[in-house]
Amino acid sequence: MKSDHFLRAVLFVVLLTQLGAHAQTQGADGSADDANKSWTSTTQQQLPGNLNPIRTSETHTESAGRVVDKQSVEHMGVDGRYEPYLDVQKETVKVNANTVRTVERKFARDPDGRQTLVQVTEEEKRSLPGGEVKVVRTTSNPDGNGALQIAQREEQDTRQINPNVQETKSTLLTPSPNGGLTASMQTTDRETKTGEHNVEFRKSTLLPDSNGNWQLSEVREGTIKDDGKDRTKDERVLRTGTDGNLSLVERTVSKESQNAAGDKRNTVETYSTDLPGTPIDGTLRLNQRVTTIQRKDGNGAQSTEKQVEQRNPAQPSDSPRVTEQAIDIVRPGLGGVTRETQTLRSLDSNGSLGVVSVDTRKQNSTPAVQVDIAPAKTTQPAPAH
Repeated sequence: MKSDHFLRAVLFVVLLTQLGAHAQTQGADGSADDANKSWTSTTQQQLPGNLNPIRTSETHTESAGRVVDKQSVEHMGVDGRYEPYLDVQKETVKVNANTVRTVERKFARDPDGRQTLVQVTEEEKRSLPGGEVKVVRTTSNPDGNGALQIAQREEQDTRQINPNVQETKSTLLTPSPNGGLTASMQTTDRETKTGEHNVEFRKSTLLPDSNGNWQLSEVREGTIKDDGKDRTKDERVLRTGTDGNLSLVERTVSKESQNAAGDKRNTVETYSTDLPGTPIDGTLRLNQRVTTIQRKDGNGAQSTEKQVEQRNPAQPSDSPRVTEQAIDIVRPGLGGVTRETQTLRSLDSNGSLGVVSVDTRKQNSTPAVQVDIAPAKTTQPAPAH
Protein backbone atom coordinates (compact mmCIF):
# COMPACT_ATOMS: atom_id res chain seq x y z
CA MET A 1 0.00 0.00 0.00
CA LYS A 2 2.84 2.38 0.86
CA SER A 3 4.44 1.55 -2.48
CA ASP A 4 1.22 2.45 -4.30
CA HIS A 5 1.01 5.82 -2.51
CA PHE A 6 4.65 6.50 -3.35
CA LEU A 7 4.13 5.71 -7.04
CA ARG A 8 1.05 7.91 -7.19
CA ALA A 9 3.03 10.76 -5.58
CA VAL A 10 5.80 10.34 -8.16
CA LEU A 11 3.22 10.34 -10.97
CA PHE A 12 1.67 13.53 -9.56
CA VAL A 13 5.00 15.40 -9.48
CA VAL A 14 6.00 14.25 -12.97
CA LEU A 15 2.67 15.15 -14.53
CA LEU A 16 2.53 18.50 -12.75
CA THR A 17 5.93 19.39 -14.18
CA GLN A 18 5.12 18.15 -17.68
CA LEU A 19 1.77 19.89 -17.85
CA GLY A 20 3.23 23.19 -16.68
CA ALA A 21 6.05 23.03 -19.21
CA HIS A 22 3.66 22.15 -22.01
CA ALA A 23 1.17 24.86 -21.15
CA GLN A 24 3.83 27.56 -21.23
CA THR A 25 4.47 26.90 -24.91
CA GLN A 26 0.95 27.68 -26.08
CA GLY A 27 -0.03 31.23 -27.05
CA ALA A 28 2.21 32.78 -24.44
CA ASP A 29 2.46 36.20 -26.01
CA GLY A 30 -0.86 36.58 -27.79
CA SER A 31 0.96 37.24 -31.06
CA ALA A 32 -0.62 37.26 -34.49
CA ASP A 33 1.00 33.90 -35.25
CA ASP A 34 -1.27 32.30 -32.65
CA ALA A 35 -4.48 33.88 -33.95
CA ASN A 36 -7.45 31.76 -34.99
CA LYS A 37 -5.94 28.45 -33.87
CA SER A 38 -8.30 26.45 -31.70
CA TRP A 39 -8.19 22.71 -31.16
CA THR A 40 -8.86 19.82 -28.78
CA SER A 41 -6.69 16.79 -28.15
CA THR A 42 -6.97 13.54 -26.18
CA THR A 43 -3.98 11.36 -25.39
CA GLN A 44 -3.98 7.90 -23.80
CA GLN A 45 -0.75 6.80 -22.16
CA GLN A 46 0.11 3.39 -20.76
CA LEU A 47 2.85 3.93 -18.20
CA PRO A 48 5.27 1.09 -17.41
CA GLY A 49 5.51 -0.82 -14.17
CA ASN A 50 2.76 -0.57 -11.56
CA LEU A 51 1.57 2.91 -12.51
CA ASN A 52 -1.94 3.13 -13.88
CA PRO A 53 -2.77 4.22 -17.45
CA ILE A 54 -3.51 7.93 -17.79
CA ARG A 55 -5.55 9.96 -20.25
CA THR A 56 -4.92 13.64 -21.00
CA SER A 57 -7.45 15.99 -22.58
CA GLU A 58 -6.46 19.44 -23.84
CA THR A 59 -8.44 22.36 -25.20
CA HIS A 60 -6.95 25.46 -26.81
CA THR A 61 -9.22 28.41 -27.64
CA GLU A 62 -8.33 31.86 -28.97
CA SER A 63 -10.49 34.92 -29.48
CA ALA A 64 -10.22 38.71 -29.20
CA GLY A 65 -6.66 38.74 -27.86
CA ARG A 66 -7.41 36.07 -25.29
CA VAL A 67 -6.01 32.54 -25.20
CA VAL A 68 -7.42 29.83 -22.93
CA ASP A 69 -5.65 26.48 -22.45
CA LYS A 70 -7.16 23.72 -20.35
CA GLN A 71 -5.52 20.39 -19.59
CA SER A 72 -7.07 17.56 -17.60
CA VAL A 73 -5.40 14.30 -16.57
CA GLU A 74 -7.38 11.21 -15.61
CA HIS A 75 -5.99 7.97 -14.23
CA MET A 76 -7.51 4.52 -14.02
CA GLY A 77 -9.46 3.95 -10.82
CA VAL A 78 -9.88 0.69 -8.90
CA ASP A 79 -13.16 0.06 -10.73
CA GLY A 80 -11.45 0.17 -14.13
CA ARG A 81 -12.82 3.60 -15.02
CA TYR A 82 -10.90 6.80 -15.62
CA GLU A 83 -11.25 9.37 -12.87
CA PRO A 84 -10.01 13.01 -12.60
CA TYR A 85 -6.51 13.46 -11.22
CA LEU A 86 -4.87 16.76 -12.30
CA ASP A 87 -5.96 19.98 -14.01
CA VAL A 88 -4.07 22.95 -15.44
CA GLN A 89 -5.91 26.10 -16.50
CA LYS A 90 -4.04 28.87 -18.26
CA GLU A 91 -5.39 32.18 -19.53
CA THR A 92 -3.34 34.64 -21.58
CA VAL A 93 -4.79 38.10 -22.20
CA LYS A 94 -3.37 40.76 -24.47
CA VAL A 95 -4.20 43.78 -22.30
CA ASN A 96 -2.98 46.30 -24.86
CA ALA A 97 -0.45 46.61 -27.67
CA ASN A 98 2.44 46.43 -25.18
CA THR A 99 1.23 44.24 -22.32
CA VAL A 100 0.41 40.54 -22.07
CA ARG A 101 -0.83 38.99 -18.82
CA THR A 102 -0.87 35.26 -18.13
CA VAL A 103 -2.36 33.37 -15.19
CA GLU A 104 -1.83 29.63 -14.78
CA ARG A 105 -3.53 27.56 -12.10
CA LYS A 106 -2.72 23.96 -11.22
CA PHE A 107 -5.19 21.75 -9.37
CA ALA A 108 -5.03 18.29 -7.84
CA ARG A 109 -8.15 16.10 -7.70
CA ASP A 110 -9.28 13.89 -4.84
CA PRO A 111 -11.00 10.51 -5.41
CA ASP A 112 -14.38 12.28 -5.49
CA GLY A 113 -13.23 14.64 -8.24
CA ARG A 114 -13.04 17.75 -6.07
CA GLN A 115 -10.36 20.25 -7.11
CA THR A 116 -7.62 21.46 -4.75
CA LEU A 117 -5.52 24.41 -5.85
CA VAL A 118 -1.80 23.56 -5.59
CA GLN A 119 -0.08 26.41 -7.45
CA VAL A 120 -0.72 29.74 -9.20
CA THR A 121 1.73 31.42 -11.56
CA GLU A 122 1.06 34.99 -12.73
CA GLU A 123 3.14 36.69 -15.39
CA GLU A 124 3.05 40.17 -16.87
CA LYS A 125 5.15 40.98 -19.92
CA ARG A 126 5.54 44.60 -21.05
CA SER A 127 7.25 45.84 -24.21
CA LEU A 128 8.74 49.32 -23.80
CA PRO A 129 10.11 51.85 -26.30
CA GLY A 130 13.55 51.03 -27.67
CA GLY A 131 12.96 47.28 -27.62
CA GLU A 132 13.14 46.88 -23.83
CA VAL A 133 11.02 44.04 -22.41
CA LYS A 134 10.12 43.67 -18.72
CA VAL A 135 8.70 40.44 -17.30
CA VAL A 136 7.47 39.82 -13.75
CA ARG A 137 6.60 36.21 -12.92
CA THR A 138 5.15 35.31 -9.51
CA THR A 139 4.56 31.77 -8.24
CA SER A 140 2.31 31.22 -5.23
CA ASN A 141 1.38 28.10 -3.27
CA PRO A 142 -1.46 27.64 -0.77
CA ASP A 143 -0.59 27.34 2.91
CA GLY A 144 -2.22 24.97 5.39
CA ASN A 145 -5.33 27.17 5.48
CA GLY A 146 -5.61 27.40 1.69
CA ALA A 147 -4.46 31.03 1.50
CA LEU A 148 -2.00 31.75 -1.31
CA GLN A 149 1.55 32.60 -0.24
CA ILE A 150 4.23 33.81 -2.64
CA ALA A 151 6.89 31.13 -3.13
CA GLN A 152 9.06 33.15 -5.49
CA ARG A 153 9.02 36.13 -7.84
CA GLU A 154 11.28 36.60 -10.84
CA GLU A 155 11.89 39.98 -12.42
CA GLN A 156 13.50 40.18 -15.86
CA ASP A 157 14.64 43.19 -17.86
CA THR A 158 15.84 42.66 -21.45
CA ARG A 159 17.50 45.51 -23.34
CA GLN A 160 19.08 45.88 -26.75
CA ILE A 161 22.38 47.55 -25.84
CA ASN A 162 23.25 48.05 -29.50
CA PRO A 163 22.33 46.29 -32.77
CA ASN A 164 24.66 43.39 -31.92
CA VAL A 165 24.30 43.12 -28.13
CA GLN A 166 21.29 42.05 -26.09
CA GLU A 167 21.35 41.85 -22.29
CA THR A 168 18.90 40.31 -19.83
CA LYS A 169 19.13 41.00 -16.11
CA SER A 170 17.09 38.81 -13.75
CA THR A 171 16.46 38.90 -10.02
CA LEU A 172 14.92 36.03 -8.09
CA LEU A 173 13.11 37.00 -4.90
CA THR A 174 12.08 34.48 -2.24
CA PRO A 175 10.32 34.79 1.13
CA SER A 176 12.42 36.34 3.90
CA PRO A 177 12.42 34.93 7.45
CA ASN A 178 11.49 38.45 8.57
CA GLY A 179 8.54 38.66 6.21
CA GLY A 180 8.23 39.99 2.70
CA LEU A 181 10.53 39.06 -0.17
CA THR A 182 14.29 39.32 -0.46
CA ALA A 183 16.58 38.96 -3.48
CA SER A 184 18.24 35.51 -3.38
CA MET A 185 19.86 35.36 -6.82
CA GLN A 186 20.84 37.71 -9.64
CA THR A 187 21.83 36.81 -13.19
CA THR A 188 23.11 38.80 -16.16
CA ASP A 189 22.81 37.16 -19.55
CA ARG A 190 24.48 38.89 -22.52
CA GLU A 191 24.49 37.77 -26.17
CA THR A 192 26.81 39.42 -28.69
CA LYS A 193 26.51 38.85 -32.42
CA THR A 194 30.07 38.62 -33.76
CA GLY A 195 29.28 37.65 -37.36
CA GLU A 196 26.51 36.61 -39.71
CA HIS A 197 26.33 33.14 -38.13
CA ASN A 198 28.22 33.58 -34.87
CA VAL A 199 27.09 34.58 -31.38
CA GLU A 200 29.04 34.86 -28.15
CA PHE A 201 27.19 34.51 -24.83
CA ARG A 202 28.00 34.98 -21.16
CA LYS A 203 25.76 34.41 -18.16
CA SER A 204 26.91 35.46 -14.69
CA THR A 205 25.18 34.27 -11.51
CA LEU A 206 25.55 36.10 -8.20
CA LEU A 207 24.46 34.86 -4.77
CA PRO A 208 24.39 36.76 -1.46
CA ASP A 209 26.94 35.83 1.20
CA SER A 210 26.24 35.64 4.94
CA ASN A 211 26.47 39.44 5.16
CA GLY A 212 24.08 40.02 2.28
CA ASN A 213 26.80 41.10 -0.16
CA TRP A 214 26.58 39.83 -3.72
CA GLN A 215 29.32 37.39 -4.72
CA LEU A 216 30.00 35.93 -8.17
CA SER A 217 29.14 32.22 -8.03
CA GLU A 218 29.16 30.94 -11.60
CA VAL A 219 29.89 32.03 -15.18
CA ARG A 220 28.63 30.25 -18.28
CA GLU A 221 30.19 31.49 -21.49
CA GLY A 222 30.76 30.29 -25.01
CA THR A 223 29.92 30.57 -28.68
CA ILE A 224 27.12 29.54 -31.02
CA LYS A 225 27.63 28.99 -34.75
CA ASP A 226 24.49 28.47 -36.83
CA ASP A 227 24.32 28.63 -40.62
CA GLY A 228 20.73 27.40 -40.85
CA LYS A 229 21.64 23.74 -41.37
CA ASP A 230 24.45 23.00 -38.93
CA ARG A 231 24.61 24.42 -35.43
CA THR A 232 27.43 24.17 -32.90
CA LYS A 233 27.32 25.40 -29.31
CA ASP A 234 30.46 25.37 -27.16
CA GLU A 235 29.82 26.28 -23.50
CA ARG A 236 32.27 26.55 -20.61
CA VAL A 237 31.24 26.60 -16.94
CA LEU A 238 33.42 28.38 -14.39
CA ARG A 239 32.67 28.34 -10.68
CA THR A 240 34.13 30.15 -7.71
CA GLY A 241 36.38 28.00 -5.54
CA THR A 242 37.25 28.26 -1.87
CA ASP A 243 39.97 30.75 -2.80
CA GLY A 244 37.38 33.08 -4.32
CA ASN A 245 38.71 32.64 -7.86
CA LEU A 246 36.87 31.29 -10.90
CA SER A 247 38.06 27.98 -12.30
CA LEU A 248 36.91 25.88 -15.27
CA VAL A 249 34.87 22.87 -14.07
CA GLU A 250 32.79 21.80 -17.08
CA ARG A 251 32.51 22.11 -20.84
CA THR A 252 29.61 21.12 -23.09
CA VAL A 253 29.85 20.85 -26.88
CA SER A 254 26.56 20.48 -28.81
CA LYS A 255 26.40 19.77 -32.55
CA GLU A 256 23.24 19.70 -34.66
CA SER A 257 23.14 18.76 -38.34
CA GLN A 258 20.65 17.79 -41.03
CA ASN A 259 21.27 15.71 -44.16
CA ALA A 260 19.68 15.95 -47.60
CA ALA A 261 16.94 13.48 -46.62
CA GLY A 262 15.88 15.69 -43.71
CA ASP A 263 17.24 13.42 -40.98
CA LYS A 264 18.49 15.35 -37.97
CA ARG A 265 21.39 14.42 -35.72
CA ASN A 266 22.23 16.06 -32.38
CA THR A 267 25.28 15.20 -30.30
CA VAL A 268 25.97 16.65 -26.85
CA GLU A 269 29.32 15.92 -25.20
CA THR A 270 29.94 16.89 -21.58
CA TYR A 271 33.44 17.22 -20.18
CA SER A 272 34.17 17.59 -16.47
CA THR A 273 37.13 18.06 -14.14
CA ASP A 274 35.44 16.02 -11.39
CA LEU A 275 34.91 12.37 -12.35
CA PRO A 276 34.42 9.40 -9.96
CA GLY A 277 37.66 7.48 -9.50
CA THR A 278 39.75 10.17 -11.17
CA PRO A 279 41.99 12.65 -9.34
CA ILE A 280 40.91 16.29 -9.59
CA ASP A 281 43.77 18.01 -11.39
CA GLY A 282 41.90 20.62 -13.42
CA THR A 283 41.90 18.47 -16.58
CA LEU A 284 38.67 18.22 -18.56
CA ARG A 285 37.71 14.64 -19.47
CA LEU A 286 34.78 13.37 -21.52
CA ASN A 287 32.14 12.16 -19.06
CA GLN A 288 28.98 11.75 -21.15
CA ARG A 289 27.84 11.76 -24.75
CA VAL A 290 24.17 11.95 -25.77
CA THR A 291 23.30 11.30 -29.43
CA THR A 292 19.80 11.90 -30.79
CA ILE A 293 18.74 10.99 -34.35
CA GLN A 294 15.37 12.00 -35.81
CA ARG A 295 14.00 10.44 -38.99
CA LYS A 296 10.77 10.75 -40.98
CA ASP A 297 9.64 8.32 -43.68
CA GLY A 298 7.41 8.85 -46.70
CA ASN A 299 4.30 7.67 -44.82
CA GLY A 300 4.60 10.39 -42.18
CA ALA A 301 5.96 8.15 -39.42
CA GLN A 302 8.59 9.80 -37.24
CA SER A 303 11.23 8.06 -35.16
CA THR A 304 13.58 9.47 -32.54
CA GLU A 305 16.46 7.42 -31.17
CA LYS A 306 18.40 8.71 -28.17
CA GLN A 307 21.57 7.02 -26.96
CA VAL A 308 23.45 7.89 -23.77
CA GLU A 309 27.12 6.99 -23.29
CA GLN A 310 28.70 7.44 -19.86
CA ARG A 311 32.05 6.73 -18.27
CA ASN A 312 32.22 3.65 -16.03
CA PRO A 313 33.08 4.80 -12.46
CA ALA A 314 34.70 1.41 -11.80
CA GLN A 315 36.94 1.82 -14.86
CA PRO A 316 37.43 5.59 -15.23
CA SER A 317 40.23 5.15 -17.76
CA ASP A 318 37.90 3.37 -20.23
CA SER A 319 36.01 5.23 -22.94
CA PRO A 320 32.34 6.04 -22.25
CA ARG A 321 29.99 3.09 -22.83
CA VAL A 322 26.33 2.99 -23.88
CA THR A 323 24.22 2.97 -20.71
CA GLU A 324 20.77 3.95 -21.98
CA GLN A 325 18.81 3.92 -25.21
CA ALA A 326 15.35 5.35 -25.88
CA ILE A 327 13.39 4.83 -29.11
CA ASP A 328 10.26 6.87 -29.84
CA ILE A 329 8.12 6.03 -32.90
CA VAL A 330 5.06 8.10 -33.88
CA ARG A 331 2.73 6.75 -36.57
CA PRO A 332 -0.16 8.79 -37.97
CA GLY A 333 -3.46 7.01 -38.56
CA LEU A 334 -6.91 7.66 -39.95
CA GLY A 335 -9.28 10.22 -38.48
CA GLY A 336 -6.56 12.26 -36.78
CA VAL A 337 -5.49 9.35 -34.54
CA THR A 338 -1.76 9.16 -33.80
CA ARG A 339 -0.08 6.19 -32.14
CA GLU A 340 3.21 6.49 -30.30
CA THR A 341 5.49 3.83 -28.81
CA GLN A 342 8.39 4.65 -26.50
CA THR A 343 10.89 1.90 -25.63
CA LEU A 344 13.54 2.42 -22.97
CA ARG A 345 16.59 0.17 -22.61
CA SER A 346 19.13 0.43 -19.82
CA LEU A 347 22.41 -1.24 -18.89
CA ASP A 348 21.85 -4.30 -16.69
CA SER A 349 24.19 -6.08 -14.27
CA ASN A 350 25.53 -8.23 -17.12
CA GLY A 351 26.60 -5.23 -19.14
CA SER A 352 23.83 -5.64 -21.72
CA LEU A 353 21.04 -3.27 -22.70
CA GLY A 354 17.78 -4.68 -21.39
CA VAL A 355 14.25 -3.37 -21.93
CA VAL A 356 13.15 -1.36 -18.90
CA SER A 357 9.79 -0.12 -20.14
CA VAL A 358 7.52 0.15 -23.17
CA ASP A 359 5.18 3.15 -23.15
CA THR A 360 2.31 3.30 -25.66
CA ARG A 361 0.15 6.34 -26.35
CA LYS A 362 -2.80 7.12 -28.59
CA GLN A 363 -3.70 10.73 -29.40
CA ASN A 364 -6.84 11.99 -31.10
CA SER A 365 -6.77 15.67 -32.15
CA THR A 366 -9.75 17.53 -33.56
CA PRO A 367 -10.35 21.23 -34.30
CA ALA A 368 -12.33 23.01 -31.63
CA VAL A 369 -15.27 25.28 -32.35
CA GLN A 370 -14.05 28.85 -31.88
CA VAL A 371 -16.23 30.86 -29.55
CA ASP A 372 -16.50 34.59 -29.10
CA ILE A 373 -15.06 35.36 -25.68
CA ALA A 374 -15.75 38.83 -24.36
CA PRO A 375 -12.64 40.97 -23.78
CA ALA A 376 -11.25 40.24 -20.35
CA LYS A 377 -10.99 42.90 -17.67
CA THR A 378 -7.53 44.31 -17.11
CA THR A 379 -7.72 43.87 -13.35
CA GLN A 380 -5.63 41.15 -11.72
CA PRO A 381 -7.56 37.83 -11.80
CA ALA A 382 -8.61 36.52 -8.42
CA PRO A 383 -7.20 33.15 -7.25
CA ALA A 384 -9.43 30.17 -7.94
CA HIS A 385 -10.97 28.35 -5.01
